[in-house]
Amino acid sequence: MRWWFIPGGKQKLLAAWKCFCGDAVQQTFHFKGSTRHISTLSPRAGSTCRVFIVAGESSGDAIGSRLMASLRYLSPQTLEFAGVGGPLMEKEGFHSEFPMEDISVMGLVELIPHSFRLWRRLRETVSAAVTFKPDLVITVDSKGFSFRVHRGITEAYAAEGRPRPLAVHYVAPSFWGWKGGEQKLKGLSKIVDHLLCILPFEDAICRASGVGATFVGHPVLEEASVVSADREFQNGSSRSSRGVRFRKQYGLETGCTLLSVLPGSRLQEVQRMLPIFEEAVNLLQKSVTDLKVVMPTPQLGLVSRRVEELVAHWRVPVLVLPAASDTDKYNLFSAGNAALCTSGTAVLQAHLACVPCVAAYRAHPLTEFFIRRRTRLKYISLPNILLNAPVIPEALFGSCTAGQIVSYLRAVIEDEDLQNKQLLTVEKVKELLTPPISEMPRSSRLTASTPEISTLFRTPSIVAASCILRLLEGSQISRQS
Repeated sequence: MRWWFIPGGKQKLLAAWKCFCGDAVQQTFHFKGSTRHISTLSPRAGSTCRVFIVAGESSGDAIGSRLMASLRYLSPQTLEFAGVGGPLMEKEGFHSEFPMEDISVMGLVELIPHSFRLWRRLRETVSAAVTFKPDLVITVDSKGFSFRVHRGITEAYAAEGRPRPLAVHYVAPSFWGWKGGEQKLKGLSKIVDHLLCILPFEDAICRASGVGATFVGHPVLEEASVVSADREFQNGSSRSSRGVRFRKQYGLETGCTLLSVLPGSRLQEVQRMLPIFEEAVNLLQKSVTDLKVVMPTPQLGLVSRRVEELVAHWRVPVLVLPAASDTDKYNLFSAGNAALCTSGTAVLQAHLACVPCVAAYRAHPLTEFFIRRRTRLKYISLPNILLNAPVIPEALFGSCTAGQIVSYLRAVIEDEDLQNKQLLTVEKVKELLTPPISEMPRSSRLTASTPEISTLFRTPSIVAASCILRLLEGSQISRQS
């Protein structure tokens, strides 16, 4: 958060963490000459909570890792983790049952070549979960795989005549965007106890369909808040101090037009979108002669290697940032003039970082046909959905051509009014995605009048962890009674 970067802010933030998560029933926190009291829970001696957690793609890995860290900070029990995830989750203290990339597949027709591997990994995941004997099962996004995991665990426990562990899914499925989606939601209550929603209207829809749900805020807020505060535009050029340092670090001229290209985090997306992006960049260079392209890749692995292979022969040189961290990505955004993103989380990241951007998406023709027939949505990019307006230009399906993309890119690079139209909506989007104060951890509400502490405890991962721990406490009490 912004507070972390002000002088002395890091020490105050760490003090707040220690105060909130300490062993005593009540501790004292000093801030700006005042004294605040924060109630905390005393851990039960020797108590251990076993958590099985599953994420199936790089964005889920980031969400899962922050959730694991937040659970550790807030939990009065010692936590033991197992499951499936990526390198970020493994850094938080568990060994993935298999490489996360094995289940990172999206689409309809696209699934067919991978169906046997996915089925095998599903069986391995369910078996590992049952063997681990968890108190809590958490899945993150990747609804197709995640809900099959929950169903498999439910059936395995039912076969043994035992009640299954508490089941939580983080990132509620967007069934609300599909015709007949409510019917799918109604069936979830048999296998999932609670959905953690990242959009402000989802929890009410889920509860109306009989599924417990809580709006915890969008995870991207935790990455983007500092960057958006440090960026200004004047005639389309960034004046961010981080942006200046980024350009200097990589030898990029101050006056060049810097385009961030984010092709996606899944192998199938990268292989489908990069040839289109290559053609678009070649066309754009004809009118933007000082064009420079920078492309961050996901964590080291098959996707990252494939990106580097595909761009190695581009006519326009590309600076690749392999296994780019969130810091790398947002430093790039601060330095850039515009972003070209495969539709998904990257569009929201770029928007909240105040970068004028264009969204693009292609899929298999049969998948596109299904989407057109079944969707209720006019837009595919989250800022556009939230605002119900075409703030972010979208080149989708048959319209996702190099010519259309270049037309949109030239507009966001050259048209100051269009830039401002996007930038003026950033704070509204951020406000809509921020969790309500009512969902803050109970013991932190005494500090809500302190803006910095209130901001700390309203981060989505902390709110999500607090919600999960309340659910777990209620589940344990109900089983004991």
